[in-house]
Amino acid sequence: MNTQATQSPQFYLTAPAQCPYLEAERERKVFTHLVGPRAGEMNDLLTQGGFRRSQNIAYRPACENCRACVSVRIVAEEFEKPRSLRRIISRNSDLAVAERPAIATAEQYDLFRTYLDSRHQRGGMADMTIDDYAVMVEETHVETRLFEYRVSTGRLGEEGELVAVALSDILVDGLSMVYSFFNPAYVKRSLGSYMIVDHVSRAQRLSLPYVYLGYWVKGSQKMDYKKRFQPQEHLTGKGWERAKVEEPVE
Repeated sequence: MNTQATQSPQFYLTAPAQCPYLEAERERKVFTHLVGPRAGEMNDLLTQGGFRRSQNIAYRPACENCRACVSVRIVAEEFEKPRSLRRIISRNSDLAVAERPAIATAEQYDLFRTYLDSRHQRGGMADMTIDDYAVMVEETHVETRLFEYRVSTGRLGEEGELVAVALSDILVDGLSMVYSFFNPAYVKRSLGSYMIVDHVSRAQRLSLPYVYLGYWVKGSQKMDYKKRFQPQEHLTGKGWERAKVEEPVE
């Protein structure tokens, strides 16, 4: 009897479900488990192949009649900062950022709950409890970090208000933004965009070529913000190619 564990991941297909981005479409996903000593290596390879991570699952769309979801990554070394992004950086110059291990806190969950109640009341995460949030953050077999963004008090040793959080994976070729959330009351700060710019700067300092943003969905207005981060590459049938996207509006 052969008891040697397989070294190849096993892939599975979900049942059809309502697409959260395009009302007329049904989505399916192909997924595999990210566990064991090779989880980090597999996460690198699968992310490069257009997969996303959620806890110990790596998945990508496998829809029968739709190809609207496109994997996007920013080319960090050549990143451009149009006036709109420079203004966002200036508006958030008072924020202090701390990199922390992937350990959930009640303070983070309170902010997460505020974000969901404001932005995603009908989404699949709307009913998440603090225990669910802890699983989302801590159930990982890969190199994962939390980045906390706080309003600086200017006083040594004193932490200011937590206004944004990003859960991100450290890959061999970049940073992958798994999930981020922020206080929606600070709409003028454009905190979602600021966290992306901050990740690009971190990738540059670490000499990592890319920041992975997940999927851009053509026809979904809530995904259009990703087009402003250029230059970027999209995953096509021929591999990663420099994207031809509309110029960001100033």
